[in-house]
Amino acid sequence: MSLTDREQGAAGAPASPPAGGRPGPTVADVVRAVTTGDLPIRVTGYDGSAIGPADAGITLDVRSERGLSYLLTAPGDLGMVRAYVSGDLELGGVHPGDPYEALSVLSDLRLRIPPVAEALALARGLGWERLRPPPAPPQEALPRWRRVMGGLRHSRGRDSTAISHHYDVSNAFYEKVLGDSMTYTCAVYRSPTDTLEQAQAAKYDLVAGKLALQPGMRLLDVGCGWGGMVRHAAREYGVRAIGVTLSRAQAQWARAAIEREGLTGLAEVRHLDYRDAPREQFDAVSSIGLTEHIGVRNYPAYFRALRDRLRPGGRLLNHCITRADNRAPHRSGAFIDRYVFPDGELAGPGRLIGEVHDAGFEVHHEENLRQHYALTLAAWCRNLVANWDFCVDEVGLGTARVWGLYMAGSRLAFERNGIQLHQVLATRNGPAGGNGYPLRPDWTP
Repeated sequence: MSLTDREQGAAGAPASPPAGGRPGPTVADVVRAVTTGDLPIRVTGYDGSAIGPADAGITLDVRSERGLSYLLTAPGDLGMVRAYVSGDLELGGVHPGDPYEALSVLSDLRLRIPPVAEALALARGLGWERLRPPPAPPQEALPRWRRVMGGLRHSRGRDSTAISHHYDVSNAFYEKVLGDSMTYTCAVYRSPTDTLEQAQAAKYDLVAGKLALQPGMRLLDVGCGWGGMVRHAAREYGVRAIGVTLSRAQAQWARAAIEREGLTGLAEVRHLDYRDAPREQFDAVSSIGLTEHIGVRNYPAYFRALRDRLRPGGRLLNHCITRADNRAPHRSGAFIDRYVFPDGELAGPGRLIGEVHDAGFEVHHEENLRQHYALTLAAWCRNLVANWDFCVDEVGLGTARVWGLYMAGSRLAFERNGIQLHQVLATRNGPAGGNGYPLRPDWTP
């Protein structure tokens, strides 16, 4: 696939050869040194070198010396992302709004660390200036160690900054990617042929059913995004719903939607930290996509805060991404942490359920919607591809590329069981263990 004029301009002209035409290792030599086995892709360089099958469906073009420096100074996904977002690395054979096929092939790439002597010879041949890290693209957040200047991890101020980094991109951009429901969480598919809007409505109905929502009940939705659950519960179930979000842009959009849909008086969205949510006794509490942001060490305080806002006998539905393995590290990799969810953390489903129990809830049901999230992400990528020019004009080429990479990579992770999505349903029991929960579920799976 050829570059658009906009992408050509963003990447700039390839850099000239080293001063004096100094002979040295080529881009192909570098790739050969850090990979093992047969390459599943074709790699070309600004110096005219190439490696890998000429007829490969997926190609990587290192377009400048700066791109090579990105790859050399941040080995692994971070260096590749920096070069790609800056336009110094080009992916061929896929659309930048959905590079899923490329990521699927690249996941089979086998890397190695060259022996010391070989690495030193490469460095001398390339020139030590190639090992000086270029400035990171503007889309990249500060590394974890530098974020301490903005407060301790998961302090109120630092959480607000992290949320703003991800969600305050552009409401117009999100409208194109997320579709009419403006819902940025896993949908529920009855069939792979369901539309995204059908699947998002089915998700909200599933949550409402698990919470046994009825007209006149009071619902608190923490981390409410653009108010999707709040508006659905008010419109379809006659529930008085309050949502809270740390994103000012989300709150503004949600308030306008509530007024536009005639839901004023039933639905409300406030720009608040979940820790500042109304201290009232709600009939039900939903948390759909917030747990990933609060930090694993904060789980006890988080679930206690939700319990304190729930009446005895009330139900909690917690919907969040988890690790597939309870022993896996909580922190995300460099790409997700720097470009997508700064300070985001995930735990395994066992840890999640244990924390819900220990906060004073009784867990009645949980289910894994991993495959549903893969379908959801595929739909979002299709929307980004269909609206690519608009999205690039709205947020810039680099940011649009980040989103295509992030959503396609996440889809691959869900498909391959690298991460999962769990819904946990629990009650706050009253005296003597009473909770009103029926002998069999009163909602449709």
